[in-house]
Order: sequence, then C-alpha cells, then structure tokens
Amino acid sequence: MPHYYMFHKPFGCVTARRDDRYPTVMDYFKELHNDRLSPVGRLDRETTGLLLITDDGIFNQKLTHPSYHKEKTYEFTLLGDLTPELVHKLETGVILKGADTLTAPAKITVTGHAVMSDILSTLPEEIQKDIHKNRPDHPITYGIITISEGKKRQIRRMMKSVHCCVIELKRISIGDIVLDKALCPGEWKEIYPHNPVPYVSGSDPGSPADICGCPSCRKGLPTYQIRPLS
Repeated sequence: MPHYYMFHKPFGCVTARRDDRYPTVMDYFKELHNDRLSPVGRLDRETTGLLLITDDGIFNQKLTHPSYHKEKTYEFTLLGDLTPELVHKLETGVILKGADTLTAPAKITVTGHAVMSDILSTLPEEIQKDIHKNRPDHPITYGIITISEGKKRQIRRMMKSVHCCVIELKRISIGDIVLDKALCPGEWKEIYPHNPVPYVSGSDPGSPADICGCPSCRKGLPTYQIRPLS
C-alpha cells in the first residue's frame, strides 16, 4: 500500500535526498527506512510550509506535472509596498527574467502592512543579515498568493519584477490539501486516501481532495509525528 506524508518543511533544509552543505527534507524520514519515499515537487531552502512525501510515483506525477495545473497557495512577507496597481500587474502576468512569455494568471490578497523595524527580530538570522541595512521604516507587505505554475523560485522572481523582495514564504496548500496548523516546522504526519485501494498502472490516482487527514478518515490508523531534528 502506498504511503503519503504531510510535512511542515522548516527554514534552511533543502528538498533533496542528500546534500553536502545543508540538512535535507528526507533526513526527517530516516527512521521509516523506506528508500522509495520522495518529495512531491520541491520548495527552495528558504521556503517553509506544506511538502508532501510519498512512495506513490503516479500520485507524485499527478500533483507535479505542469499539464495538471494544480493550484498552490503561499503566505508571503515582502520588503516593499505591493500597491493595488502592482497586484493587478502580477495577477495578469509578468515577464520573468530569462523568460519570453507571461506568467499564468495568479490570485493575490494583501493582508497587512508593517515597517521593517516591526519584524526584523522575528526573522531567521540569515534573513536578518540580508536585509538589516534597509532603513527601519522600509515598508513591509503581508499577503497570500495562489499560482498554478511551478517555475523555479517563481514567486520570488515575480515579486522582484515589481521591485519587491520576498523575505518570508510559506506554502499552505496544494489543491485541496491544506497544511495542518497543528504541525510545527519539522513535524510530519501520515495522511490517507479516502479509498485506500492500491493504484495499478494506468489508473487515475484521483485529485488532491482524495487525501485527507481528518479523524474520521484516520480512524484506527496511526498518525506519526516527529519533532524537528536537533
């Protein structure tokens, strides 16, 4: 039977099986002794939040192949003022550096504003070092963005195209799969399809809505959680 895990990726680890410089997301799953597990897509080292881990290759492809256009939603914190005009520009598509076509339509909601001095001490030390030379009253914008593409560092590049800098980025959902707020960074739990019939070659593994971690679907099944690596 395939296995599916919801992982709250912490800041600073890379989406890889092994790395010479940084801890990897798979380090958190070593005690399962399942070499077939792999991440569903990727998050860059600085991005936190929802990452799925599975040994079901068909399911993995269903969520990551560009032809399926799975929506992914992120919370962001920007260094800069994301005005309504800039939001409209991003939502309708921008040309990224090195690309020759517009990004696909996006959905953006600005949820708040602050200044850099309000949040600097709450950021990871690495990010503090990168931005501390900006003036204390530099504007900060909070928001939520949903995209259906998966270009490398896409949201960071989109924001850079309108002269804003992403300083925090957290994925909160992939399609209908929503990060469990009870999971702390570095924790994971096993989640289950509604119909746990093994997939066969050529079958349709279903939509993300088929994955559920609710108590009724987990009844009688274990939920595993691991604290962050020390």
